Amino acid sequence: MEDKLKIWGQELAEVHLPRWDELPDLDLYMDQVLHLVDNYFKKFISKDKPPLLTKAMVNNYVKLQLIPAPEKKRYSRRHLAFLIAITLLKQVLTIPEIRAGILFQGQHDGIRNAYNIFCEEQEKALQIVALQAQGKASEGIFSEVNSPYYLAVKSAAFAFAAKLLAEEAIRLEDERMKVEENSDEQT
Repeated sequence: MEDKLKIWGQELAEVHLPRWDELPDLDLYMDQVLHLVDNYFKKFISKDKPPLLTKAMVNNYVKLQLIPAPEKKRYSRRHLAFLIAITLLKQVLTIPEIRAGILFQGQHDGIRNAYNIFCEEQEKALQIVALQAQGKASEGIFSEVNSPYYLAVKSAAFAFAAKLLAEEAIRLEDERMKVEENSDEQT
């Protein structure tokens, strides 16, 4: 289990979320958006889980005014940024909490900067969890004085990363126990 967790931690340490300027600068159709978002997450989200983003979810996000409506059934860089953030945040926050956070952060920093800050903070949190998974010491998430404007995004990013670590540790322990049970049955 320990070796597998270390390997998972090494893979997690390599995760890079696309910054605003790395997102496609052309409008995409729904299927392209779903495929692209899935590709961004497939390196660190379990493949055993249901899709993190579906057409129905995107349509609901538009109805709930979490994201703007597409223009002529096409989604822009702005839509992608919202969908990436929402997809990760909904793992640890409610939709009303996400909406409030996005509105606040967007008003404070602007959508582009808010999105880039989100990606940076999420990667930092994933790095901390990756080090823990590899059995290495890491600096605590709150070891520095944080502006109150960034406490929510830091906490949400860390919560998601810690949830990933917990799920992987549980999965590996379950796998180990099943192997032991099969071994006991064969003897």
